Amino acid sequence: MRILVDADACPVKEEIYKVAFRHDVPVTIVSNSHFRVPVHPLISKQVVSAAFDAADDWIAENSDAAAIVITADILLADRALKNGAQVLSPTGKPFTTSSIGGAIATRAIMADLRAGGDQLGGPAPFAKADRSRFLSALDAALVGLRRR
Repeated sequence: MRILVDADACPVKEEIYKVAFRHDVPVTIVSNSHFRVPVHPLISKQVVSAAFDAADDWIAENSDAAAIVITADILLADRALKNGAQVLSPTGKPFTTSSIGGAIATRAIMADLRAGGDQLGGPAPFAKADRSRFLSALDAALVGLRRR
């Protein structure tokens, strides 16, 4: 078991470390830039090139049924799900094979609206409840993966 984190804009890295330490599960932080991670045997970082989607490509190539992927990127979530990984958003919402199609369609519609000049609000601000929901969802995902 392992956790792969799309880390460049991830607001829940500290929560990931906390849950990973409790479950004794390794975490790989994947990013396009260097930043500090805890010095701990369970934590590693993978810095990829600045090429477009380099972090996503690395995560997708290294995801499988033994991985939990943390990302807000819907297209990366789709790729990881196709490889058998479990995928969670930083708000704790799981991406599943049954929900990913709708998420991709919504993403495409929003992109079309923005391209047409519509002024759309972004995602809701990250809240304390999101952090709590994420902690519970990651804990449950690790327990479920361990049971398999």
